[in-house]
Amino acid sequence: MEGGETVLVVEDESLILALTQSILEHHGYQVHAFDNPTAALAWAESFTGEIDLLITDVVMPEMNGRELQQRIEARHPAARCLFMSGYTADIMALRGVESGGIHFIHKPFSVASLVRKVRDILD
Repeated sequence: MEGGETVLVVEDESLILALTQSILEHHGYQVHAFDNPTAALAWAESFTGEIDLLITDVVMPEMNGRELQQRIEARHPAARCLFMSGYTADIMALRGVESGGIHFIHKPFSVASLVRKVRDILD
């Protein structure tokens, strides 16, 4: 199966946000993209549909990706999450994103790796 699901993308780097949104929309996903976690959270709290997947940067101003995930899941418990970052594993562990059931993609990523990772999480 490919596309159709609702994906919330939160990334403070505008180029990566636009690229991720474009890739996912091209593959049929309904994408809601935000460049800051506060705006994304406000949208998610008022969104009455289902969020199938949250794709979020880990290191952002205002709120880190792990905190955003927890707050989104409080309102949308079925939402799965894919963290993305250019930081090393050591820094990721310090930020609360560790291995063991956590989905992660390292930036920069290819179109194919993003599409495959998203589909694997949703299937």
